[in-house]
Amino acid sequence: MKSAYPVFIAEHNNDYLVFVPDFEIYTEGKSMTDAIEMARDAIGLKGIDYQDDGKELPEASNYNEAMAIAKADTEIFDYSQGIITMVDIDFSEYRKRHNNRMVKKNCTIPYYLNVEAEKEGINFSKLLQEALQKKLGLL
Repeated sequence: MKSAYPVFIAEHNNDYLVFVPDFEIYTEGKSMTDAIEMARDAIGLKGIDYQDDGKELPEASNYNEAMAIAKADTEIFDYSQGIITMVDIDFSEYRKRHNNRMVKKNCTIPYYLNVEAEKEGINFSKLLQEALQKKLGLL
């Protein structure tokens, strides 16, 4: 699922401070490019946390809604004085790239298949991954 969210970026003391109102995220970067990358990464992480917790992803605010949220949150820093841009994120692709830790699974196969597969030098983990991706339509 691909979405684009409004993001405020304001330069402050040689850093670029970032506020993503729809997710209530604060981050920063060393340059404008870095700030946008940090915003995308923060949105991706929080978005997949929402999905894992069974929460709905927030709808992207329009300009006026985002500005109202930013202006209401000026206690520490006024992000509404920075620029507002849209940052896109594909949550499915983000999850694939960033949630790749390996999980050990134990499976049982007939002895003769094990013997034949080992003769051929088949990597069982790789074969299982490929078969699961094909079965799930992820290839």
